[in-house]
Amino acid sequence: MTWRNGFGAFLGIWIGLGAPPALAAADARSEATAPGVWPAAVAERPPVRLVRVTGPIVVDGDLSEPAWAEAPPITDWWQTNPGDNLPAEVRSVARLAYDGEFLYAAFAFDDPEPAKISSQLGDHDQVGGGRISDYGGLILDPRGDGKVAQMFLANASGVKYDAISSDASGEDSAPDFFWQAAAKRTASGWQLEIAVPFSSIRYADPDPAHWGVMLYRNRPRDFRYQYFTSRLPREVNCFLCNVRPLVGLEGLPEGSHWVVAPYLTGSRIEAASGGPGGRLDERDDEATGGVDAKWLPNPDTVVDLTFQPDFSQIESDTAEITANERFAIFQPEKRPFFLESVDLLSTQLPAVYTRTITDPQWGARVTGGGEQTKYTLLVGQDQGGGLVVLPGVNASGFARQEFRSTVAIGRVRRELGRSSVSLLYSGREVDGGGSNRVFGPDFEWRPDGRNTVRGQLLWSASATPDRPDLADEWDGRDLSGHAFDVQWSRGDGKWDNYVEYKDIGDDFRADNGFVPQVGIRAVLAEAGRTWYPADGAVRRVRLFGIYKYKTDRDDELLERYVVPGIGFDAMLNSFVRVEFAQEDIRAIDRVFRRRQLRPTVELRVGRVLSNVSVSAALGDEIDFANDRLGDGTTWSVAADFTPGSRLRVSPLYRRRTLDVDAAPGLSGRLLTAEVARLRVVWSFNARAWVRLIGQQIETTRRPELWTFEVARHERDLAGSAVFAYKLNWQTVLYLGYADTRALDELDELEPADRQAFFKISYAFRG
Repeated sequence: MTWRNGFGAFLGIWIGLGAPPALAAADARSEATAPGVWPAAVAERPPVRLVRVTGPIVVDGDLSEPAWAEAPPITDWWQTNPGDNLPAEVRSVARLAYDGEFLYAAFAFDDPEPAKISSQLGDHDQVGGGRISDYGGLILDPRGDGKVAQMFLANASGVKYDAISSDASGEDSAPDFFWQAAAKRTASGWQLEIAVPFSSIRYADPDPAHWGVMLYRNRPRDFRYQYFTSRLPREVNCFLCNVRPLVGLEGLPEGSHWVVAPYLTGSRIEAASGGPGGRLDERDDEATGGVDAKWLPNPDTVVDLTFQPDFSQIESDTAEITANERFAIFQPEKRPFFLESVDLLSTQLPAVYTRTITDPQWGARVTGGGEQTKYTLLVGQDQGGGLVVLPGVNASGFARQEFRSTVAIGRVRRELGRSSVSLLYSGREVDGGGSNRVFGPDFEWRPDGRNTVRGQLLWSASATPDRPDLADEWDGRDLSGHAFDVQWSRGDGKWDNYVEYKDIGDDFRADNGFVPQVGIRAVLAEAGRTWYPADGAVRRVRLFGIYKYKTDRDDELLERYVVPGIGFDAMLNSFVRVEFAQEDIRAIDRVFRRRQLRPTVELRVGRVLSNVSVSAALGDEIDFANDRLGDGTTWSVAADFTPGSRLRVSPLYRRRTLDVDAAPGLSGRLLTAEVARLRVVWSFNARAWVRLIGQQIETTRRPELWTFEVARHERDLAGSAVFAYKLNWQTVLYLGYADTRALDELDELEPADRQAFFKISYAFRG
């Protein structure tokens, strides 16, 4: 558990076995969407009508208010998974309404087997995952361009999920909005009621002519059944382009809106003097306060300000196995200040990765634009701390960020029909000397439904800090370089193809981004064929092949691989993917051939064992540190036990082994690395919960098999307990305790530090 700032630490490769995005179909987690012809224009689809109501609507899951009788029912729903836009076999009825402050949605979801309705209480955004939880809600496109939407969903226990969905960058649940939801079980199914204040919706016109909307229901049983009020043709390469026009809105609020959320935190950290096993007598008591503010002068312009922001973590990042890994990890952004219109900062080359801003003292951001042009500009001061990624050709390194710096990031995007062009700038100025500036254009071109072309070109100019004590290249030298990426995808609903070319110079740097490998040229190609059986135990089968070729700037081979494979969806809401990989990979000075079998299985076993995920890599493995070939295994197993609606028990286990022949007569297990984590959450209701986490990281090595000195044994054990009450995402109370233990010189597990903390924040709105 890391209470104070830990956002600059990079620990391994992010595998990401958590719950999939709320709307991702079972095949979308690993299979490319197959594009085809454009669907009908939004204006040509049947409209969805809503009415302005004068009577009160109380958001309690009870749909008996007279106001709901005024709203016309929406009864046309289509099963889009596993069926291909079939008429829904279960009845769903929705109604939409609005008044001077809120947009309302009501849903009555009938179910012939109400005892099988599955949902759990939990924290915000923890609706339970598409394969294990009944949920539904509203997907709103307030610009009506079919490109970016706001999602407001909730499960049958009333737990809310909100996200930004973009056809260009996917679905991101990190942004949070103010809104209300309540659910209620009935004898024939369940009901859901939603109220979204217009201040949480990003629209440009108070008398909109072309908002778009889709309504959604998720119903997991033997398969994951998904229903929409729009048809979703499999032969198109867009999701939001299928929204239907929302008509009846007029006279929406134009005035300004603001939120001010001051906070106070306090912590006591006791550390062992002299390392693990010493007395816990080194104390650090700290109390801090700050404020976050958001001002909307109009619905389409947002100004965010923060002073002494609390960017601590309430839950630690899940640890990854870093042994025998060469490059830094990616961890998702969780801090509210950086999440406004997050899709505007998402590009092909990840030149913006806001977790590199480790400890801001202050920050300001403005986001806005009209229907055709959108922009965001962020500035702030980073007080340093954490680690900085030092990119390389065949591995990345780290350096401590022991200096302050000023950060500025901006991007503007111009919509050109279904295509767009954009311009990005990212800069960091280091106190005492040093800078990094990155800029360049990118584009997305959709000439038709079968083809999508994306490209980005960046230039960087850097003056490294004069701190050779922290990193060899930080000696005040000047660096400049380019990064280029272009992608093309094409498909017809059965066949799909993807080709990408990437070229990054040796001296390209993106200090505000996540580019851990530079000095490369790479080609990636993938082709697949998909079948959709109408019935039976399997509902989707995809055969595919992947080819990759990567060299350094001198055309020396870094990677070359051919990967055929198969993926399918089957009974028990299962997803299976198997790859057969043959790869040629450079370690230090030598290229080795690695052959591996890589299976992945995800399934829902039952109501109690609601989710199981297993992935592995079996066969040859390269000892990158010692430049030789060996045999290895990597396993990752995760599960969710849900014995009732309030308790969730989530174990996770990851293990990596590597065996080598070091010399004649000298062979064996080079290393064993393990991560074991147990997360237990008890929810009192949709606002309050208690969470316990225990996590152990252990690595064992045989030093005689290594070509340099290494530690024989490393082990850390951390535990934490947190109580939370969340009235909304900015009005919160946290109380917590954490304890960390590590090995001492006698290889005994001893206390290293412990800490107690609290946080209280309240959002004032006007």
